Amino acid sequence: MQTSFDHFGFDEALVTALKKEGIHEPTAIQEQTIPFILENRDVVGQSETGTGKTLAFLLPIFQKIDTQKRETQAMILTPTHELAIQIQREIEILAKDSGLAVTSTAIIGNVNITRQIEKLREKQHIIVGSSGRILELIQKKKITSQTIKTIVLDEADRLVDENNSQTVKAVIKTTLSRTQLLMFSATLPPATLQRASELLKNPEIIRVTDKVMIAPTITHMYFLAEQRDKIETLRKLIRMIIPTRALIFINKSEEIEKMVETLKFHGLEAEGIYGGANKTDRRKAMDDFRSGKTSLLVASDLAARGLDIKGITHIFNLDLSEDPQLYLHRVGRTGRAGESGIAISIVSAKEGFFIKRLESMFEIKISHKEMLLGKIVDPGKKVPLKRGSKRPGSAKS
Repeated sequence: MQTSFDHFGFDEALVTALKKEGIHEPTAIQEQTIPFILENRDVVGQSETGTGKTLAFLLPIFQKIDTQKRETQAMILTPTHELAIQIQREIEILAKDSGLAVTSTAIIGNVNITRQIEKLREKQHIIVGSSGRILELIQKKKITSQTIKTIVLDEADRLVDENNSQTVKAVIKTTLSRTQLLMFSATLPPATLQRASELLKNPEIIRVTDKVMIAPTITHMYFLAEQRDKIETLRKLIRMIIPTRALIFINKSEEIEKMVETLKFHGLEAEGIYGGANKTDRRKAMDDFRSGKTSLLVASDLAARGLDIKGITHIFNLDLSEDPQLYLHRVGRTGRAGESGIAISIVSAKEGFFIKRLESMFEIKISHKEMLLGKIVDPGKKVPLKRGSKRPGSAKS
């Protein structure tokens, strides 16, 4: 049976691998970017979260890799360790399901560099990881960047921001001038393209939607609470809803550990991912969350960027960012692939204008809700009374 992926000219093994994963038709971003990537063009791709951007670059990379050569031929840079591990897993699944002898390894910071060097001696075809550690290993001559034919910047707006752009550019400049550069992200502001322009060669810029929209399968609501009462409000909501799998976002990554401890103190099983944690703890937190052993994961915007975890039913925003695009990235972790999701924001009165701004920008409705007798209700809803009972404070007969 023919599938829509056949017209790209992919190896039949790749098409078979996609079928095993239940993938039969390319998404819009895949349809529009893959032909240019196969032609070795530089490509900048923008589409909303959950639209298959990872496969948009992995499939043509797999197609182009010469498995007869034991050399690194592609490099994928990510802004977080978790995203690097996620992509590494997708590469492993694609290699296993296709039977293609494509090898890969994740190279991230805060990990034993000796083991990474040992792994690199095997000359993996694909390296995925953080730009800082990869640059260090290139400088130590443990990675031969001259054999790399394609570099991918995943979550490109983060990788070329003021904090990361110098390191990323340093990595790219160690490769040959004809190296193909691919950039993918849910948001590509003008500043991102401007910083990247000196590295791109006549790129094909593809925006699936110029106006970034939020999936219509997500229900949005907010609860009012004083800043000091937000955690208590969150605790009550979690007890009431009992989410199957929920991400909790806060703005300050340095407060994640404290938040996790507070939730655990109240008897809620939660884990957190943050920069200060070691690799083992971060991986365990992610594994427990993916498997369902832990239903709550506390994260900052950077830590959760690009994560694709199936079955996330709820997003809780304990803080709202001044950057509306971060709301897009947060809620995009739920309501994926046609599934429904719920995004709940806990805001103080002075944060109320953020709600109006988000509604206007993304053309969504964020409903004001309250908790009443173990249920989520519209504000002002009266307490239901049993026959013969009186409201609190009413005069006695």
